[in-house]
Amino acid sequence: MVDTRGVSLKITAQSPTNVLPGLALAAAGVAAAYVVAEPFSVLSPMVVAVVLGVVVGNAVRVPAAVDPGLAVAAKQVLRIGIALLGLRLSLHDVADLGAGMILTVIAVVVGGIVAGVAIGSALGIDRRLRLLIACGFSICGAAAVAALAGVLGANDESGEGRSSQSNGTTEGGGEGSGAGLRESVVTAVALVVIFGTLMIPLLPALGHLFGLDDMIIGMWAGASVHEVAQVVAIGGVIGGPALGAAVIIKLGRVLMLAPVMAFISIGERRRILAAGSSSAGERGKKGDASGDVGEMTLPPIMPLFVVGFLAMVVVRSTRVVPQGVIDVAGVAEQLFLGAAMFALGVGVKFSLIRKVGAAPFAMAALVTVVVAGIGLVGVLVVG
Repeated sequence: MVDTRGVSLKITAQSPTNVLPGLALAAAGVAAAYVVAEPFSVLSPMVVAVVLGVVVGNAVRVPAAVDPGLAVAAKQVLRIGIALLGLRLSLHDVADLGAGMILTVIAVVVGGIVAGVAIGSALGIDRRLRLLIACGFSICGAAAVAALAGVLGANDESGEGRSSQSNGTTEGGGEGSGAGLRESVVTAVALVVIFGTLMIPLLPALGHLFGLDDMIIGMWAGASVHEVAQVVAIGGVIGGPALGAAVIIKLGRVLMLAPVMAFISIGERRRILAAGSSSAGERGKKGDASGDVGEMTLPPIMPLFVVGFLAMVVVRSTRVVPQGVIDVAGVAEQLFLGAAMFALGVGVKFSLIRKVGAAPFAMAALVTVVVAGIGLVGVLVVG
C-alpha cells in the first residue's frame, strides 16, 4: 500500500522552523548521493538521490516533523534546480550545430515523445507515467522527468498523487489515475538508468558493427542516449573530438525542455478545463451548482521555472558570466535537483513499485529503439 502519510505535494505557508528538519534531511540525502555516485561516472547524484530516498522511506519510519521541509524540497527546490539547468546551455553552441543537426534534435525529441505516448497508450500505461517515460527518454533523462513532475504536480495539490491503485497500467487506454505521481517519477527514473546504462556498451558496438566512424558514433550518442552522464561515458569510451560533439548535441536536446514543458502545461490546462466542464454539466443536471470550473487549480501556460530556465539560457549566451560562477551554479543545480529527487523518493513504497508490471519496461525498450533510430538516421543524413 502507499504510505498515506507520505509527503504531500501541496505547499502551504510554513515557518522556517517547520521546514528546516525536512530540508536538512534532503540535504543529508543528496550529500550521501554524491558520495555514492562519485566512483560511477554513468550515475548522476540526482539518480542516486531518488534511490536513496526510496530506501530511507521504506527502511525507517520517517518522522512527521520532516514532512513540511520535504514538501518544499519536492516542489520549490525542484523548480529552482530546473531553472539553474539553463546555465548549462549557450545558444551559440546550439547554433554551431548547424540547421541539419538542429532539425535532427527536434525530430528526436518530438518523434520520441509522440511515439512514446502512442506506445504507452497502446500498452494501457497510466497517462502520467507514459508522459514521464516518453519525455525522460527523448529529452534529458531524470532532469526531464523532474521537470515534468513539476508540471503534472500543479494539479496534484490535493494529494491525488498518492493513489491507492497498485500498478502502472489502467484499463481503457490508460487514462485513469494508476500509480501515484511519486511512484511514476521513480519508475521513469529507474528505467532511464537501466536503459541508458545498457546503451553505453551497446551503442559503440552497434556503431562499429555498422561501420560508422567515431565522430558519427559520438553524434549518434548525443542524439539518442538519455542522460548527459551516459553520453559523456560513451564519449569517453570513443575518445577524441567525438566526446565534445556528443555533449553539445545532447545539450541541444536539453534546450527542448522549455518548449515541451510549455506545450504539455497548455495541454494539461485544456484537459482539466474539459474535465471540469463535463463534471459541472453532470452536476447541473442534478441541480448542483457547486464546483465551478473557475475554482479549479490550473497549471500556468508557461510555468515560472520554465521561464527561469530560459532566462538562464539567455544569461549564459551573453558570455559575460564568469566560468567560476557557472561552475558554482552547476553544483547548486545538482544539489537542488538531488534534494528534490530524494524528497520525492521518501514518499514511495516498494510494494507499489514491485507491482508496476512489465508494460513500462516494454514501453521503455520500444522508445529507446525509436529514439536511437531517429537519431541514427539524422546523423547519417547530416554527417
